[in-house]
Amino acid sequence: MSAPATRDRDDTPDALSVLNSVFGLPAFRGAQEQIVRHVTDGGNCLVLMPTGGGKSMCYQLPSLLREGCGIVVSPLIALMRDQVAGLLEAGVNAAALNSTLSFNEASEVERRLLAGDLDLLYVAPERLLTPRCLALLGQAKIALFAIDEAHCVSQWGHDFRPEYIGLSVIAERFPDVPRIALTATADEMTRKEIVARLGLAGAPSFVASFDRPNIRYEIVEKQNAPAQLKALISERHAGDAGIVYCLSRAKVEDTAAALTKAGIPALPYHAGLDSSVRARNQDRFINEDGVVIVATIAFGMGIDKPDVRFVAHLDLPKSIEAYYQETGRAGRDGKPSSAWMAYGLSDIVQQRRMIDESTGSDAFKRVSIGKLDALVALAETAGCRRNRLLGYFGEEVTGNNCGNCDNCLSPPQLRDGKVAAQKLLSCAYRTGQRFGAMHLIDVLIGRLTEKVTQFGHDKLSVFGIGRELNEKQWRAVIRQLVAMGHLRADSEAFNALKLTESARGVLKGETEIMLREAAPGTRVRASRDKSRRGDLAPRAETKPGDAPLQAALRAWRSEIARQRNVPAYVVLHDSTIDGIAAARPATLNELRNIPGIGDKKLEHYGDELIALVRTAET
Repeated sequence: MSAPATRDRDDTPDALSVLNSVFGLPAFRGAQEQIVRHVTDGGNCLVLMPTGGGKSMCYQLPSLLREGCGIVVSPLIALMRDQVAGLLEAGVNAAALNSTLSFNEASEVERRLLAGDLDLLYVAPERLLTPRCLALLGQAKIALFAIDEAHCVSQWGHDFRPEYIGLSVIAERFPDVPRIALTATADEMTRKEIVARLGLAGAPSFVASFDRPNIRYEIVEKQNAPAQLKALISERHAGDAGIVYCLSRAKVEDTAAALTKAGIPALPYHAGLDSSVRARNQDRFINEDGVVIVATIAFGMGIDKPDVRFVAHLDLPKSIEAYYQETGRAGRDGKPSSAWMAYGLSDIVQQRRMIDESTGSDAFKRVSIGKLDALVALAETAGCRRNRLLGYFGEEVTGNNCGNCDNCLSPPQLRDGKVAAQKLLSCAYRTGQRFGAMHLIDVLIGRLTEKVTQFGHDKLSVFGIGRELNEKQWRAVIRQLVAMGHLRADSEAFNALKLTESARGVLKGETEIMLREAAPGTRVRASRDKSRRGDLAPRAETKPGDAPLQAALRAWRSEIARQRNVPAYVVLHDSTIDGIAAARPATLNELRNIPGIGDKKLEHYGDELIALVRTAET
């Protein structure tokens, strides 16, 4: 379709009718309608909406309702490709300008833009900022500018990209064209910088709830992380697509190899791999069912795959923003999914060392340490993880129990830890604040190691005073005291644990210390169970007899996707397949009423889908 020309208000296509005819959706979600009408009327805005919440509709629909072409600034080629493929399937004239195009291909896209033959054009930020591209846009009729993943503009954000800084030129060069900045993750500091850099002062901010009720959050003590990960997948997510995040390239390779050896289809992804290998692995993950990708944080932003059933972290992320962004790649379709992380003291030490050794300014390091501390507090909380997560983003929560995180499903026991804390802090102090966790534990439980005797620590009054706890329990005490801020790991002194100013109150008995310990004999229920809080997306009520038809529809979808060289979910989402299987439409009109079936998909696939339903009835 082509973008409608400017017309009187009475002649403007109704937003809801275009939503239904093009995208096959019967209604807006949340604040979508308000945002769409605001931008369609020429307004600027900032949109914060969780992954899977429908951000793309907030700029795609106004691009169809306004005269001209919507320009979408997107940081990743993979995201552009998938978005364009989905729009083309819906009958929208969309294209991308990126480095994968030949000169002739790029010239054809430019020609179509100037001819008014495009509804949406996706452009990387570095390309948009070239004199050639800016001159091209100056000659075209532009409906709007959408800056996706807008948190990348902020140096305080978790994924700062220098090329985003130059996007301030959009407001300068095209002051009369509406701008919409969108992101799934931004704290108050990041939001302010987005507004300042993109010239959005005075524009409204639409902030949806950050809650992803279909995601089950679980953070476990890191013991044998590879074995814990294999158990998670085999027991809860066998055959599911998932993402596993690791901090180093070597760990990515080792983890992918270990999963493959265990019979789990896993592929590595990191910046050190050949670009063709990265692209091939990403394509397999997106296009095939049940593939697990093991990756550094280089992977994931803008990935549209809706049926990722779990995201696992084998290392601590840098901040709650990064954690939220990465875990948000699970369950975009609204179905129950898992966000699982294995975490230990070494993770805190490692992240703190990376901050201390970075080339950032002192102010940047202070902010980074504050963000790390907030994430560690989330990992160590005995309360509802969801409430703490939402509270970090300034969202008010009601109730103390979300019913869908490990702490709410298996509440941890709390005990008075004042004495244990005093023993540990005294041990760190009397050994000179020059040693790490393992040595302090050896002294506390009275273990005569070579190092203990070498430094004469077996002669100290603290030697053996902690025999009531085992090594695992002392590690938990240390981790929690670091999280509380009474101890810190000094990266310049080989991660020696040192007392902070607040430790004085603990040693004097003035500070209450409550420590968490795992509730005995309990385990979190399998994440395939339906969340007590419900799903984000409406789900069709399927019956046991629907399974054969669902299987036939998925097989058909896979073949169509292979023929068209697009991801399966671009052809039909799982929710649409479920809807067809549940409703068993006998006519094209009945099929058209299934969410996700727009006019073009009905035209392209309607007869084949009706035939599949009829075959299943016989």
